[in-house]
Amino acid sequence: MTSPVIHRVAALDLNVRPWCWPFADERRGAIDAHFAAAQGKRPGLWNGRVLLGRNPVFAAGRFVADYFETDFASFLAWRDWGFPDSGVFNGFGMGALVASDGAFVLGEMGGHTANAGRIYFPSGTPDLGDVRGDALDIAGSIMREIEEETGLVPADYRADPYWDCVVTGASVAVMQGLHVDMTGEALRARIEANIAGQSQPELAKIHLVRGPQDFTVAMPRFVTAYLERRFSGSA
Repeated sequence: MTSPVIHRVAALDLNVRPWCWPFADERRGAIDAHFAAAQGKRPGLWNGRVLLGRNPVFAAGRFVADYFETDFASFLAWRDWGFPDSGVFNGFGMGALVASDGAFVLGEMGGHTANAGRIYFPSGTPDLGDVRGDALDIAGSIMREIEEETGLVPADYRADPYWDCVVTGASVAVMQGLHVDMTGEALRARIEANIAGQSQPELAKIHLVRGPQDFTVAMPRFVTAYLERRFSGSA
């Protein structure tokens, strides 16, 4: 596996452009069969429209890329089949919630989701609701996912003025630290209370991470790479 690379940037320039994905067209039948099988195991999966990236460039403190629209079924097959088209990447925003006592707050995905059991910060594959004009609004995507998954709104946290883009293989996690003026335990209790009031919450459990000793195999490498940087004091 390729070692993660972290690019710190001050600005995002993510353009949404029409593009026909050859992988999605050429393997349509197999993709549809794959999604039907996945939906049979998790009936809650929805084949909505999502955005994937191409042509990433990190330079002069900016992350520049093109995004295109496709269906979730094609994304899921591409992911599950080991990312056969290396010219495409999954570029998504993540809000790295950090409490006043230094604890990072992560969620464990529910059993009905496509990433059941995985533990990471609130996030989601960008969709058409995250497009502003002809650009992808990663900050808006993060705010939406934070509120949907945890109940927190922008007034509850303050965001770092930079982004850490963690590149691992076919993924670019565009991560922003979000600081909450509550202890880790208090923040976990608040989020868990919000989860308890949802009919079908995305998160099954909340985890606090205070150091590498709290890492688990359920945390993706881009999450632990980001946290290692933060705990090292180089952030």
